[in-house]
Order: sequence, then C-alpha cells, then structure tokens
Amino acid sequence: MKLAFDCRYTRIGRHDGISRYTAGVVGELAKIDGLDLTMIISDERQLTMLPDLPWIKVSGPTSVREPLVARQVNRAHPDVVISPMQTMGTAGRRYRLALTVHDLIYYSNPEPPHDLPAFVRVLWRLYHKAWWPQRMLLNRADAVVTVSETTRGLIAEHHLTKRPVVVARNAADLPGPAEASAAADAADTRAGAKSLLYMGSFMPYKNVETLVRAVGDLPGYTLHLLSRATDADKRRLQAIDPAARLVFHDGVSDEEYHALLQQATALVTASLDEGFGIPLVESMGYGTPVVVSDIPVFREIGGEAALYAPARDAARFASTVARLEEPAEWRRRSIASRTQAEEFSWAASARAIAELAIGLTGRSAPR
Repeated sequence: MKLAFDCRYTRIGRHDGISRYTAGVVGELAKIDGLDLTMIISDERQLTMLPDLPWIKVSGPTSVREPLVARQVNRAHPDVVISPMQTMGTAGRRYRLALTVHDLIYYSNPEPPHDLPAFVRVLWRLYHKAWWPQRMLLNRADAVVTVSETTRGLIAEHHLTKRPVVVARNAADLPGPAEASAAADAADTRAGAKSLLYMGSFMPYKNVETLVRAVGDLPGYTLHLLSRATDADKRRLQAIDPAARLVFHDGVSDEEYHALLQQATALVTASLDEGFGIPLVESMGYGTPVVVSDIPVFREIGGEAALYAPARDAARFASTVARLEEPAEWRRRSIASRTQAEEFSWAASARAIAELAIGLTGRSAPR
C-alpha cells in the first residue's frame, strides 16, 4: 500500500508539538512491513528533521494554493494520505484521506498563534467562531485521527464528524531506564532543589499567571520558564509578584531541556485546556514528577503518577508542589512517573495509523 504522510508542518531547526508528532509517527511507520511510505514536504530544509525516506515537494500549507494541493499530491499516486492537521486541501483528490484534530482549544480560547501570517490569523479567528467549518472539513475526509481520548470525546460531543475517529496519541523519545533510576536514587537532592520547570507558550489559555503566583507562595523556589518570551510577557509576569523568582531561558535546546529535567523538583503547568501535553510525558520519562492543572486530558496523561491542583488556585498549586519536599513522596512519584510515561510510544501511534490506513483501502492488516 502506498501511504503518504503530510510532513509540511515540520519546523526547521527545532520541533514544535505538531512537528515532533510528525517526525515521531513517520519514523515508526517506516518500520512497518507492507507500507510504501512517502513524505510530503514543502521545504527541503525540513528533511534534516525527518527520517531518510522518499519524499515529494508541494506548496506550503499556508499558501493560497492549499485548497488545490491534492492535485499536486495526486502525482505521487498514493492510496492513502495522512495529514497531521485538519486543514489540508481536498479538491480533486484521488486518494483516501485522514485528517488530524489535535485539540479544540481555540473555540474557547480564540487568540491565534502570533507567528502565523496576518491573513491566516484572520481566517483562524473566523474559523473558530462556529463549529460548522470544522464539520465541513472533517466530513470531506475519509477518517479522522486525534491524539487523546479526551479530544475524541469532545469531537463526539460536538458532532464534528460522521467519519470514524481513531486515537493515535502523542508520545516522547524516552531516555533509557538508567536515567529514571538515577532520578529516584537522587530523591533527597531533587526534593530539596526547589526548582520548577515550565515548558510551553505564554498564550492566555496556558495560565502561566497561576504558576507565578504559586512560586511567590513558595519560599526559596525558582520557576524556570523555558520557551521564548516577549519583553511584554516578561514584564507582565514579573509584575504579578515581584518577589517570585523567575528565570526566563528564552528557548532551550533539547539537550539543555533534558539536563534541566534531570535537576528539577517538578515540571508544572496550569493550562486551562489542552489537546495533550507532551512536556508531561517528557518529564515523567526522566522520572521527574509533574504538578498540573486538574483538567481531563492531564488526568488521561498523568494518571495516578501526577499531582493535580485547580487551574486558577495558586495557593493549592503551591501546597501541592510542597508535598514533593518530602523525599519519600518525591521518590514514589518519580518511580510512578516513569511507569506512566511508558504508556505512550510513537510505535503504538504509528500502528494505530497504519491499521486505519489499511482499513481505508480494504487490504489485510500490516505486520
């Protein structure tokens, strides 16, 4: 079976969430027998972030040519195309198509990402004012993929598609068990480090303000904000509590991120809504506990390993973090975190997508 994967959302230089999802799933799809896999790219520089596989080049996903991109993809004669987004153009396609919905965050939090072109941001806002555009797009595909049971439930609740919906979850490239074991053995040091990490953007729904207030209530603690922040974001967060110890890293490499995870007391996030939460899996994979907002998708990811607090309750966040000052509790959470992280793998997600693709063509299942 000829399977093509839309890799045009792959970032150049460093992955974001969708880019990492693309690379992780494609890498494992390539290992499955019976699949003739081709990557669809829009910039040859994307190849440095992707596996060494056959590829075709078409126009970019934000191009005005996007509604007709299927006519370019047809030239590769795929049986099935998987897109990691729901906006891939479908006019004139001659293949089966599965589109991906990562989350429904922007219906309740309509502020678009600031790095999108201006005309795309306008369309973004219009798109998220009603459910019917989403329904129209999804029902033009043959199937829908999503990354969590939580989002699949929301798709059903809002009747967004008549097509089958398959869950292929996000994952992370976990370190070996030695790193997780070393974390548990260092419980005394890590519990006393009073170092908290936040990995994510500063958009309103991320609710970073609660984390800042919580750190202000935790004497001796430092909150490391790892992503790039604008000067306006820095001033806004510092003004919330001038006594809170904040360190803005303005972006870190994967190596720096992993080193910080291996030194931290916990990773924290107070998001009001998410489609998944890859940093939770990354942190738990290193045996670093997570303290997160009590929302359904974080319960799905963190299970019994994570610690939870109400999203807007800074005092509860602070008291929950303080539980990890006890080395025995920290060690117990560390061991449970690694076990929980192993529930997520790119191989399992690729298998779910491969089985979906095979089903769309009516062929026998891959081995």
